[in-house]
Amino acid sequence: MADSTGAPKRSDELADEKALEANVEHPPVPRMQPPELIRNMTSEQRLELEKQLKRKIDLRLLPAIIIMYIMNYIDRNNIAAARLAGLTKDLNLTDTEFQTSVSILFVGYLLMQIPSNLFLNKFGKPALYLPGCMVIWGIISALTAVCTNAAGLLANRFFLGIVEAAYFPGCLYYLSCWYTRKELGFRTAVLYSGALISGAFSGFISAGVTWGMDGARGLGAWQWLFIIEGAATVVVAMACVFVLPNFPRTTTWLTDEERTLAIWRLQEDIGEDDWVGSEEQTFWEGAKLAFIDTKTYIMMLMLFCIVASGTVTNFFPTVVNTLQEGALAGSKNSKVISLLLTAPPYVLGVIVTYLNATHADKTGERYWHITIPMWVAVIAYIIAATTTKVAPRYLSMMLMVPSVYSGFVVALAWISNTMPRPPAKRAAALAFINAVSNCSSIYASYLYPASADPQYTTAMIVNCVTAFIAVCTATVMRAVLVRLNKKLEAGEWVEGAINGGGFRFKV
Repeated sequence: MADSTGAPKRSDELADEKALEANVEHPPVPRMQPPELIRNMTSEQRLELEKQLKRKIDLRLLPAIIIMYIMNYIDRNNIAAARLAGLTKDLNLTDTEFQTSVSILFVGYLLMQIPSNLFLNKFGKPALYLPGCMVIWGIISALTAVCTNAAGLLANRFFLGIVEAAYFPGCLYYLSCWYTRKELGFRTAVLYSGALISGAFSGFISAGVTWGMDGARGLGAWQWLFIIEGAATVVVAMACVFVLPNFPRTTTWLTDEERTLAIWRLQEDIGEDDWVGSEEQTFWEGAKLAFIDTKTYIMMLMLFCIVASGTVTNFFPTVVNTLQEGALAGSKNSKVISLLLTAPPYVLGVIVTYLNATHADKTGERYWHITIPMWVAVIAYIIAATTTKVAPRYLSMMLMVPSVYSGFVVALAWISNTMPRPPAKRAAALAFINAVSNCSSIYASYLYPASADPQYTTAMIVNCVTAFIAVCTATVMRAVLVRLNKKLEAGEWVEGAINGGGFRFKV
């Protein structure tokens, strides 16, 4: 190229022209100005008010969502404990029928996640919507006790999946509407600790029911399991209606100062207003933006592989029960002991997940906090696939749960970090990625037939391979985000980022 005099243009002149053209197409986004109340605060005053605000939100929101997720996870996965408590015998289920009853829940679970999250975003009242869905799934779960054959169990599990679909992706989106990106890792870990705690408590509850209630009032232990846990879910849901907040703009128990700061924190973090009102939220525009973003599909594959590698937890009582071939062989109460032995891996999982997520938030780093746990998972599955000796096999079980869950929690926070705006896109992306990632639970049930006992070699190999693929996909995601951050630093326009400020994708 040449200028008007015919002389060739220098490379720096060409670069300036390209930058100018880019700015014409994508004019710089003006930095948002804080509201007057925030501008008039000193840094110390703001820090103190923000600390007070987060403490207030944490105390109202976090205990409630932990308890809700404990019940969500128990009601979804108690069928594995029910199997040990006589479900398959009383209903005359074949291996295939039982495996299908496990997997069919995830069909309903997958179908409803995106519609549910988009509806929650539009409705704008999570304090009513999430507990309302919880009441319904608690009733459905309790009604499992009246099933008398495979057909009834399959129908019950399908509808349970449809209603339970509202909670986890809805709660991920809910958290992202209250906390900044640097705070999400730990809060996501707090949410997911509900699953880990439920794994521990479920073992204790199941052991107690199997030991003391089998035959009470003419009902089997598995029937009491569903009735007790379903009824508890309904009670918890009703209590949560009075505790949970809605969104920052629609929560009445915040002071004006706290509400202004809660809204501004999110605006400041992502460069634009977050949830404003129902009329601002569009179903299809959010879904479209999520579906055309390449990062959605990379994240989807990564989460799919992490969840696939962790499907062993859907059958953890069954896998732990394989220890009967060793130290528990011949023990009169071997099934009860197996249920009790499911607790320690989950307890360790809670501790490791909190530590990993807290450190990820403190450092702002995501990649290593996902991949290092997944490498540990690879090692755990190799051990499980190659030995039936009690000590190394139980060691592998102690490693499986903490490694997969601690990596998974940071990966979930990475979604909101990577696709922060607009809220409808974030809601759709979270639901879509979570829905597809749970597809692995449909086929996973067929990897744990009774005929594969005690080693479950095929299942362990599949889990190992998917954990390794998750590491590879996370590496690709990191490379993409590093490249986009370099563009942002160079002042280039990046679609889906917050341009014109100091925003950078967390890697």
